[in-house]
Amino acid sequence: MKRAGTLRQISDLSDFSRGHWLRELLCRGEESSHVQPSPDGQHLLVLQKNGPPPLPRVVAFQRHSIAGADLERSWQPPQPALVGLLFLQSPVVLGSWVLAMVWEHGRTEVWHFVVAVGWQLLQTLELCQGARARIVSVCSQGASLVWCEERPPLGAHSDVSKCAFRFCVCARALEVGEQGVRLGTVRMVLHNSPEYQVLASPQHIFLVPAAAGFATTSKFLLIWHPETAKLTITAPSAGFIHSKVLHSSSESDFRKLLLGSVGLLSGFTPLDIHTSAVCNSGGLLLVSTKGAVNMVEPDGTQRHIFDLEVGSLAQGRPVRLKTFGNILACVLTGVLYLVDQNSGRLIEKEVLSMKEVYFLESLGEEDSIQLLTQAGIYSFSFSKPEDSSRPEPCLVEMVFEEACRYYQRRSLSSSKLTVEKLKKGGAFQAPVALAAILQHSLHQKQKPAQGLQDTYAKLLSTMSLEMQSYMSLELLKTCVVCAPESEVESYCKELVEQEVSRILHSDMDKDNLAYLNSVFASFPKAAWKATRSCLQLQQNGDGLLVARATPEVWKKVLGGPQLDDVGQNGMVPLFELICASFLRFKPKWLPSFVELTQQYVSMSWAYSSKEGPEGRVPLYKRALGVLAWKNKHSEGDNEMELELLLCSKRPKAVLQALHLLIRLKRWQRVVEVAEKFSKLSPLLNKEIFTTLLAEFAQHRELDPYLDRLWPLCPAELTASDILTVILQHLPHSQEDPVPFSSEGNQLTVGLLKPLLQRVMQRPSVQDDMYLDALQSPTLPPPTPAREH
Repeated sequence: MKRAGTLRQISDLSDFSRGHWLRELLCRGEESSHVQPSPDGQHLLVLQKNGPPPLPRVVAFQRHSIAGADLERSWQPPQPALVGLLFLQSPVVLGSWVLAMVWEHGRTEVWHFVVAVGWQLLQTLELCQGARARIVSVCSQGASLVWCEERPPLGAHSDVSKCAFRFCVCARALEVGEQGVRLGTVRMVLHNSPEYQVLASPQHIFLVPAAAGFATTSKFLLIWHPETAKLTITAPSAGFIHSKVLHSSSESDFRKLLLGSVGLLSGFTPLDIHTSAVCNSGGLLLVSTKGAVNMVEPDGTQRHIFDLEVGSLAQGRPVRLKTFGNILACVLTGVLYLVDQNSGRLIEKEVLSMKEVYFLESLGEEDSIQLLTQAGIYSFSFSKPEDSSRPEPCLVEMVFEEACRYYQRRSLSSSKLTVEKLKKGGAFQAPVALAAILQHSLHQKQKPAQGLQDTYAKLLSTMSLEMQSYMSLELLKTCVVCAPESEVESYCKELVEQEVSRILHSDMDKDNLAYLNSVFASFPKAAWKATRSCLQLQQNGDGLLVARATPEVWKKVLGGPQLDDVGQNGMVPLFELICASFLRFKPKWLPSFVELTQQYVSMSWAYSSKEGPEGRVPLYKRALGVLAWKNKHSEGDNEMELELLLCSKRPKAVLQALHLLIRLKRWQRVVEVAEKFSKLSPLLNKEIFTTLLAEFAQHRELDPYLDRLWPLCPAELTASDILTVILQHLPHSQEDPVPFSSEGNQLTVGLLKPLLQRVMQRPSVQDDMYLDALQSPTLPPPTPAREH
């Protein structure tokens, strides 16, 4: 862990050429100035867009009194303005660079600095192909320029909707060689789009919607992957991510790109972006108007880092952001925040005496941050804690962060609980005790309990097995990172098994469920084996599937976040994940697994309980939903659907399966299902027999099975009821009926006679009511003697 030291001045700007002028420009306010340091830190370019002096201009300052010609350019509105100062690598000399000044109308000036000579203009190029194009944003990635340009419509009174999508995003290589500077061909990234601000990371280009954009288009970001020609649409706060590979220029049309997602995107809230910047790791830093700092990863996911202590940020209130290693530095109205990007922990908060502050590159000094102010250049150095032999591990910080979330969810107070309050408050002893145990056990392997309180030492002895499990898991993760490619797969299998087991024995919240979804997607076979191991699934001697999982594991499988809770980001509940694994690796076991889960549900929750999984959507329906995910439907899917319906033993599901079998004309199976499930309840018996009787009236397919169907006739069904059903379902013939049909498929009295005889010979319900009276003696019993 790093701790910030003191702020010290390392330069008073006197080592810059024209240092007094640089100090004067910095004193005029940061809203009108933009400072761009060179890659080697020897030059500063100050771009002043408005304010005194009257003309906007860009001025270059050299450090360490490097002699040579100065660089200064100014322009008079309405002349095209300067939109970008970009430093590009030059392949001519290793480590050298050139400066590209990109103007609004597309003209690009390429400058090079030569020691003892000064700034030299190498070449002037035209970046845009159209004369009416106007560049609104530009960035560089390697030796390529990426920009967003406006292409005004030709007609004076064009459609308003077409005018809104008059921008396009283009890319073009800028090659600097011994023969001069040459531009490559224009690569169309996106056309017919709204206005975007383009920001470049080492491998990706982020497209951030402009503040004045449409409400619909300001609800998502775009991420372009140049190497794979892939464009990712992401609405980070809603968890929506969709990627598409652009094979041709026709697919880069903005409106066609969003055609399949516009309905879903319209329901999202607009992005709240005050400031955006790219960090060294390749992510996009976003600061909201409420002061929340988030990072959007190149894959479209978002994680929260820190909350600035401000009520709200006005649009003209600048926020400076820069990353130094894993430290995020942020300057807001004269306050410097230093935050650990990994844990979100505030390392230092320093109130500065000056408000106009800019970040500089700290070349060769990873443990310091350089700040440029009107008073000079200052360095903020990091120092290690006094006890450097035992640095506080990130795991200890994670304990307090998790405790904050845990207690905040259960608190009735509206005040926010922070890690600092948790450490100093003393009200919650559990995280303090656990942090102390981890602090000692992770760094004192010989005597882990030395220096602990007696109560902590006892708790450590109780947690020894868990600590060993954690240490082995961390060791396994290290092996995965360091192992050669041939051994990575075996290590990953073991790691997945341990991770799945760990999550199934912890709280199944949305974060853990999202993690499990990624594990099942990345390592499907290993996740399947881990699930079998955790649930202890195996076949017994009779070939039946049995599970010896503990009740706690079953509750995680069935009681986690459901489909209504996980949102529309592609995440599915754990039960559906396991069912999908069954379908992929062991489909024959899926109906038995659903039956096992129903048995556990019947023992753990009441039948009508809304808290249990059966209170929302029945488990067999959830399994059928997983079956519907398959792109191609096969005959085996019909059999699987039948087994899932029948294993539920629910009346509606059994009848649905019966109708499916009838539709497939599998009469042998129809009769078998009727015989098996008619015993469950009299009401289901009546429904099944009535359904089959209606089929019997329409065709002769069931005739070979009549001797097995008639015994299923319910006791309360009379001959009149049977004839009513028969007459209602007789097929309607277009021709006049004849006594003897040549087709031989008509229903005859001979076929129905055994059933009617069976019903007529059966004692009726009224006979049963008077049976006792009919069998009683004819003479009444004698009158008992009277008692006086």
